[in-house]
Amino acid sequence: MKTAATLLLLSFISLSALAELNKWVDENGKVHYSDSPPPNAKVESVRNISGKGQQAAPADYSSKSYSQREAELNKARQEKKESSEKSAREAAQQAEKKRNCAAARENLRVLESGTRLVTYDENGEKRFLDDADRAQRLNDARNTVSANCN
Repeated sequence: MKTAATLLLLSFISLSALAELNKWVDENGKVHYSDSPPPNAKVESVRNISGKGQQAAPADYSSKSYSQREAELNKARQEKKESSEKSAREAAQQAEKKRNCAAARENLRVLESGTRLVTYDENGEKRFLDDADRAQRLNDARNTVSANCN
């Protein structure tokens, strides 16, 4: 018996959910909300929050199709992938520039130290650098340091 009474009560409550809600102001300026306004009052309809009995959204506001959303998602993924690859390339370039700078500074330090330097020719024979070669390599080392070390 209790379940039948509960079911009957719930059915009456659900019927009131379909009722339109109106907003109106009485002669004292007090705002009232009801489903049945007085006949002489200026009535403003309040939106139906239940979603029942509403018209469909206009075509301009319709949601995108699955294929359009999928295409946008793929485009966003591709842009994110390209961005991460670009940042990885830039980081690798920075690391390479740092290594080049360290090597160029070490080379310049050795050349400026004044010790005798040895090179090997194409036959594998040992050859000491003369002053002209040392000056040329020193100049090249300074240019390399200025190019790689900002």
